[in-house]
Amino acid sequence: MVKGILKISQTSKIYILKYPVIAIFLILLLFFSSFLKTESYAVATRHHLATDIGMKVLEEGGNAIDAAVAVAFALAVVNPSAGNLGGGGFMLLHLTETNETFSIDYRERAPKMSFEKMFQDNSGNVIKGLSLNSILASGVPGTVSGMFYASEKFGTIDIKSLIDPSIELARKGFVLSNFQAKNLNKYKEKFSKNKEAKKIFTRPKGFSEGDFLVQSNLAKTLERIAQNGKEEFYSGETAKKISKFFQINGGILSSDDLKQYKLRILEPVCGSYRLYKICSMAPPSSGGIAIVQILNILENIDLSKLDHNSEEYLKILISAMDYVYKDRAKYLGDPDFFKIPQDLLTSKKYAHKIYQQIRKNNLPSKVDINIVEGEETTHFSIIDKWGNAVSNTYTLNTAYGSGIIPSGTGILMNNEMDDFSSKPGYPNTYGLVGSEANKIEPKKTPLSSMTPVIVFRDNKPYLITGSPGGSTIITSVLQEILNILDFRMTLEESSKKSRIHFQHLPDILFHEQLDDSLIKSLQRDRKLINRKLGEIHSILYREDDIEAFSDKRRPDGKASSVYK
Repeated sequence: MVKGILKISQTSKIYILKYPVIAIFLILLLFFSSFLKTESYAVATRHHLATDIGMKVLEEGGNAIDAAVAVAFALAVVNPSAGNLGGGGFMLLHLTETNETFSIDYRERAPKMSFEKMFQDNSGNVIKGLSLNSILASGVPGTVSGMFYASEKFGTIDIKSLIDPSIELARKGFVLSNFQAKNLNKYKEKFSKNKEAKKIFTRPKGFSEGDFLVQSNLAKTLERIAQNGKEEFYSGETAKKISKFFQINGGILSSDDLKQYKLRILEPVCGSYRLYKICSMAPPSSGGIAIVQILNILENIDLSKLDHNSEEYLKILISAMDYVYKDRAKYLGDPDFFKIPQDLLTSKKYAHKIYQQIRKNNLPSKVDINIVEGEETTHFSIIDKWGNAVSNTYTLNTAYGSGIIPSGTGILMNNEMDDFSSKPGYPNTYGLVGSEANKIEPKKTPLSSMTPVIVFRDNKPYLITGSPGGSTIITSVLQEILNILDFRMTLEESSKKSRIHFQHLPDILFHEQLDDSLIKSLQRDRKLINRKLGEIHSILYREDDIEAFSDKRRPDGKASSVYK
C-alpha cells in the first residue's frame, strides 16, 4: 500500500527487547504524533460534486490515487463536456514513501485502420467537419485503462467502491447549474445528430438551472465496469456495444482496437527553476518540455524585481513563449513515431542562447506549422495526508467530444482524431498549415498541450497545478507557477491576475484584461484579442498551511482542504 509507514531501526529493536514497556509507549507516541502532524489533504476540481467525492475518499483513509480515480469517474458524470470514459489524458503522481514521481499516458490512440488521407476527398481536399463530428472522429479511449492501472498499482481501496458514487450520480441524476444548463443548450444541434445523445442531453424547451440530468445507460455501464473491471470496457459487453455501433455506422474503431489498447508509463519531464524542481508530462504531451524550456529562459532574469504584468514583464514572457512554441511546432510529436530532441530543448545552455537572442530583440523565424487542439479539457489536483500527490488532465477534445454516444452505453466519444493534421500543408482555422510530424498514422497518439504539473520544494510537493484550454494550457500553467514562485502570491491572488497567451503563430497576443495604455503599446508589435483563458485548479502545500483553489473563470468548480 502507498501510505505512511513506521520504520524501526536495528538499534530500536534492541531497545524494545531491553525496555519493552517504555519502548512501546514511545513508539505509540511517535506513531500518533506523526499521524496528527500529517492530517492534511486537499482536492481541487472543476465540479463541486466531484470534489466532495474526492474529499470523502481522503477523509475515510484513502490515498491521493484512490481519490483521483473516484474524481475521474465522477467527472465523467457531472462534467460530461470534458470528464469522460470515452476520452483520455495524462496523470502525474508522486509517492512520498518511495520519493518517486510517475506519469501515465492514457491518451487516445488512432484506430489501426486510420490512414493519412482519411479526412480528404478524392481530389485531396479536406472534408470539413469529418474529423470533428463524424463517426470517424474518435480515437481509441484510454481513460478506463488509465484509472484501473493507477488504482491497481498505487491505490489502497477496491476500485468498485470508488466507482459507486458515480453510479449513483448517473442513476439518480444531479442538479444542473445555470452554466451547465446553458452549455448543454448551446450544443443542442450537435447532440441532435445522435439518437442517444439527443435523448440524454436535450429537452424540447431546453434545460434550465435546477433541472436534473439523469444518465441511466451510463449508470449501467459504470455498474458493469465496477463489477467486471477494465476488461468490461475493452473486451466485454460495453466493448461489443461500442464496436458494433461503429461498425454499423461506417466507423473504423473496432473490437481489436479496444482489445489492443495499451497505456504508457513515461518518465516525467523534470527541470529546476530557482530553488524548485518542476515535473510534468513527457511527449506526446508538449507541456512538460515547453514549461521547463520557458522556465529555463526566464531563470536568467530576476522577475520579482519587475512589476507584475508590466510592459517589460509581458514582453519578456511573450518573447519566451514565441521561441518555445516555435520549437513545439517544429520538434514535438508522438515519441513512438517521431524522434524528439528532448535533452536539447530542456537544457539550460540552449535556453541561455535563446535568452541572449531575446536580449538583442531578435525574433525567431516563423515556421509554417502549427497544431490546434480542442479547448474543452478538465484538470484536477489532489494531495493526501501522507504527501502523495496527483495532477491529472483529461479530455474529449472539443466540448462533449464528437457528440456521439454508442447505443446503450451512455458514453460520449472523443473527437481526438481532429488533433492530428488532416492534411500536411492544409491551412487550419488560423490559415496555418499542419505538421508532417503530426500526420495521421495507425495507433499513433496526437500531440497535446495538457500540462499536469507538480512543483517540489525540498523534495516535497509544494504546488500541484494544471489547466484546461488547448494550446493555452501551457501559458496558463506557466503564469500560475511564476505568480506563486516569483511573486509569492496566494492561489486566489494568482487566479485574479489577468493572463496572456502567445503561441508563435498566429501572430496574435491573446489577453484577458490589460490597461488601455498597455494595450496601445503592445499593439505596435502585433494584433491583440481579448478573451478568457484557461482556468486553474491548484493546491499549494506549505509547512504551516495548505491552500486549494478552483479558478472562478468557470463556475461550478470547488476546492476543499483540511489542515490539522
